[in-house]
Amino acid sequence: MTAIVTAEGLHKSFARRGSSSPPVLDGLDLELEEGQVLALLGPNGAGKTTTVRILATLLRPDAGRATVAGFDVVRDARRVREVISLTGQQVAVDDKQSGAENLTMMGRLAHLPRRVVRDRVAELLTAFDLADAAHRQVGTWSGGMRRRLDLAAGLLTRPRVMFLDEPTTGLDPRSRQALWDVVRDVVDEGTSVFLTTQYLEEADRLAQRVALVDGGRIVADGTPAQLKSQVGEAGVELTFATPSDVGRVAPALGVATVDGVRVRVPTDGSVGHVRTVLAAVEATGVTPEHWEVRVPSLDDVFLTLTGHVGKESSARAAGVAA
Repeated sequence: MTAIVTAEGLHKSFARRGSSSPPVLDGLDLELEEGQVLALLGPNGAGKTTTVRILATLLRPDAGRATVAGFDVVRDARRVREVISLTGQQVAVDDKQSGAENLTMMGRLAHLPRRVVRDRVAELLTAFDLADAAHRQVGTWSGGMRRRLDLAAGLLTRPRVMFLDEPTTGLDPRSRQALWDVVRDVVDEGTSVFLTTQYLEEADRLAQRVALVDGGRIVADGTPAQLKSQVGEAGVELTFATPSDVGRVAPALGVATVDGVRVRVPTDGSVGHVRTVLAAVEATGVTPEHWEVRVPSLDDVFLTLTGHVGKESSARAAGVAA
């Protein structure tokens, strides 16, 4: 496939001269292929937003080169802006205007013909399920509706590349799911999407490729399945009531304990192999309290390669919903 966004050796530092602070970007390389979603993951301060701002021509790199649709982001900045849209972390809509008025204003600022603006506004309001609220002040809308309007504004000119910088931060689970559906529809219509997120489930659901940035560099890049395979294989995990139960089961399975009351058996995930493992456990006369087939997640990738946990894991550890 053809790369529609490329970055080669990007460097960017905001440190004052003589400061020992590390650069935000320190030789970052990545590619987004046409017609795909690339998710850029990384802990806070890893350089995700800085990367987006450089690719969207809002910042100049200190060194390195980047292109969007074949245009250099420094030399051809105006041409780049003609083929992209950017939805930042903050919703950029006017609360005093209605949804239709917001989109109409954006269309005119983009120098679209009036008739094109009228038709496109109606099309987008319907596509984003906002038609019923189109003539209400946006200040009365929910956060999810306002975010969908923000995305709709970015699609007025049918961009070839859409940059989404943590677009679902602060949204409830239902609004996040609705936004994921919108992103899938956008890609189906031919737009390539460059997504930054801290929600690992979001990257897993939406992205064909995931790039993990840490310390200003890409430390892993591949499909979600490829990245998961780097940190381990699937396994049947069984939890028992006592360590003595584990002591009876583990030798029969030919595995070591995970901890005092758990064992883990590598598996290919097939029904046949899982059935064989459970039959071997049953033959020992010991009944597990719980068992599950567990495959590595992007959470495991994130933790293993950066030493940080993703937003969903942090929220679960704190006992709150992400």
